[in-house]
Amino acid sequence: MFEGFTNTQVSLSEAVLNVRYGGNGSPVLLLHGHPRTHPTWSKVAPELAKSFTVVCPDLRGFGRSSKPADQADHADSSKRAKAKDCIELMSQLGFEHWLDMTEGAIQLAVLDCIPILEALNRCNEKFARQWYHWFFFAQPEKPERAILADPDKWYGGRPETMGDEEYSEFRRAIHDPETVHEMIEDYRAGLGIDREHELYDRQNGRLIECPMLCLWSKYDDLEEIYDDILVIWKNWAPNVTGKAIASGHYMAEEAP
Repeated sequence: MFEGFTNTQVSLSEAVLNVRYGGNGSPVLLLHGHPRTHPTWSKVAPELAKSFTVVCPDLRGFGRSSKPADQADHADSSKRAKAKDCIELMSQLGFEHWLDMTEGAIQLAVLDCIPILEALNRCNEKFARQWYHWFFFAQPEKPERAILADPDKWYGGRPETMGDEEYSEFRRAIHDPETVHEMIEDYRAGLGIDREHELYDRQNGRLIECPMLCLWSKYDDLEEIYDDILVIWKNWAPNVTGKAIASGHYMAEEAP
């Protein structure tokens, strides 16, 4: 897994991130989603490392990275807090100018998602039925108790798809009560402070100016629920292009 990559712990101002990095060239930062950790990229990262320096962290609260203290507004689990970590991480790895958009080198890819604000504004019976976990995870205590009763049953995952080492690391994370709690805090932030941050950006006309690629899963339900994914993203990113690919939700594992 990640042959030739360096695995280390990087201390930042508010977190300690477990990270793997390797390759040569311009930097590419790969960020996992719930409930994965950085090994979800193990099939993708070596290919990218042929041309780029690839950086794969466990986000704060996830995997082997540090766990933030709980806050009433879940701010320490917000996407903005995680982004701050990533900016510091890239700087410490020697990529101080990786966010300098004047160079025109910054590009963004998002996989199988739309902005939280857009999802909530479009919430209907179909969304609530198929994505009920968003609202269940927002409740105090009960989600963690339900998940930890049988993490393997709740989260699934298969070594045949993920790889043996990757699956072992995944199971380690979902069986750790602190990690499960912090992963759920990510959703609590999503329905609260993350939404507030997106609303602020929307009201102040803040857009994703860089070229953006959006890929979504042909065999997941994003297109079924939202129809034209690019139309939604164009309200946020005028330079977006994209398409569906033949995959389920965990695209980096199923269709690397």
